[in-house]
Amino acid sequence: MKKALVVLPTYNEAGTIKKLIEDILLQNQKVTNWEIEVLINDSSSTDDTAKLVKELQKKYFKKIYLLETKKEGLGKAYHQAFIYAIEYIQPFVIIQMDADFSHNPNDIPLFLNEIARGADMVVGARYIKGGSIPKNWGIHRKILSVFANLTIRLGFMKLNVHEWTNGYRAIKIWLIKDSLNHIKNYSGYVFQIAMLDYAIKKGAKLAEIPNNFIDRKYGKSKIFVSQYILQIFAYIFSYSSFIKFVIVGLIGFAVDFSFAYLFINKLHIAKAPANMYGAEVAIFFNFLLNNFWSFKDKKIIGGFFAYLIKFITFNFVSSGSIIIQGAGLSLALRFIGDKTIHLFGVANISSWIIYKILIIIFIIIPYSYILYNKFIWKKK
Repeated sequence: MKKALVVLPTYNEAGTIKKLIEDILLQNQKVTNWEIEVLINDSSSTDDTAKLVKELQKKYFKKIYLLETKKEGLGKAYHQAFIYAIEYIQPFVIIQMDADFSHNPNDIPLFLNEIARGADMVVGARYIKGGSIPKNWGIHRKILSVFANLTIRLGFMKLNVHEWTNGYRAIKIWLIKDSLNHIKNYSGYVFQIAMLDYAIKKGAKLAEIPNNFIDRKYGKSKIFVSQYILQIFAYIFSYSSFIKFVIVGLIGFAVDFSFAYLFINKLHIAKAPANMYGAEVAIFFNFLLNNFWSFKDKKIIGGFFAYLIKFITFNFVSSGSIIIQGAGLSLALRFIGDKTIHLFGVANISSWIIYKILIIIFIIIPYSYILYNKFIWKKK
């Protein structure tokens, strides 16, 4: 029989903790081949949370564990609980839950079913069919939740992962062991993002199940909105290869644009081929910056010939962007025309510049990122 350990970080949850633990343990009656236990990490609650847990420990012998630690944030509380679980309890899987009944304990068997089917990590998703967020949330809370998830999905270019911030999850212990060094740096709610990001990069098998998030009835939320948003952006900027790729693309655009301008205005080369030549110069700079920064976790390994082969492949893939850019500009110039645009009442700009910017943003960047990941900087 495999052991599933539900981890509950708590701070002043006396209003819910007793019933929640009992409801969790009742799930043992609904599953086979699983033994469900509970670990509470209480972060110095000022109410009777720890006292109530200790009373339950007498009733449910060896089913409930209690850690009492300093208040250092959600991520730190989970990290401490994970280390304790690995050392003293050794479960097969850990289930993360909020301690305020935002997560329905009756869903625990659904998580365990997905684990039994082979998933390494299962996430309760509010933004898939069958999932939901509370209808009574204020508009600002709904916008924050949707915006945070969408920002992360776009930031990591993982549109097939629908839920990044919900804390209702089941994670196999091997993945938690591997992630400890990475997640220990995140004390707040961004810990949830860091854990899922690590799992994806590790190649773990992910599954999502619908989750109907329930607004808490007791206590108050511990989220500080401004801090939360800043942490999200800081994490994405630090770990998203796509964001770094876009920055490199902007640098490449500056190189590309500068040379295209030189070819057109100083060497009097036709606009379409001049832009193609400028793009080729930028390719060399982009290859180096992407290899040593954007995709440094998948950096090319080997000597001169390894780099040469990858650079040739990079040029071959990039040639598609040059052709697309040249063809796009030719079509735009032919059917729309080359006009002078009076932009914002400040400057006169040739329309070919606008065409070029739009082609790069909406076609070249997505095309390049997808193919570079597939052919140049593949997962090792």
